[in-house]
Amino acid sequence: MKPQPGRYTPTAIVLHWLLAIAIVISFCVGFYMSDLPVSPQRLKLYNWHKWAGVTILALSALRLLWRLGHRPPADLAMPGWQQAAAHWTHRALYLLFFAVPLVGWAYSSAAGFPIVLFGVLPLPDFVPQDKALSLLIKPWHAYLAYALATLVVLHVAGALKHHFVDRDGLLSRMRLGR
Repeated sequence: MKPQPGRYTPTAIVLHWLLAIAIVISFCVGFYMSDLPVSPQRLKLYNWHKWAGVTILALSALRLLWRLGHRPPADLAMPGWQQAAAHWTHRALYLLFFAVPLVGWAYSSAAGFPIVLFGVLPLPDFVPQDKALSLLIKPWHAYLAYALATLVVLHVAGALKHHFVDRDGLLSRMRLGR
């Protein structure tokens, strides 16, 4: 199936929505689990959150590789400041797609809680176990996650503004289906 003019490729669209769903769910789970008392439920959610982080990291790598090999559709006619804001927001999103899970992995490793992907595949420690280092890294995972959440909200708000106010078809470029 060839992409329609002005639309992203089907692969880019699927990767976009898979990553979007994974990030939103992972953020919500991370927010919820952080205040739970130590319990089997909390440990289960932490493991799920780690698995989601590794999955987000892999999807981000696939998405970036796809993006490097496939040009996006041409920019819509919009003021220069909006184009600049969109480009810088996308760059920051890509940076955070990698930074948030990598810092989370570093925290988990430093705290001495290895990541065993789906309970089967042990991943190597990202940094050596070090309690003091884990205490330094932990807040950065949260700060970066909140920065990512903020950019996601801005990204969605911009897309909705283009759809409902400008009515310029921007949102349809990333819509699933034809």
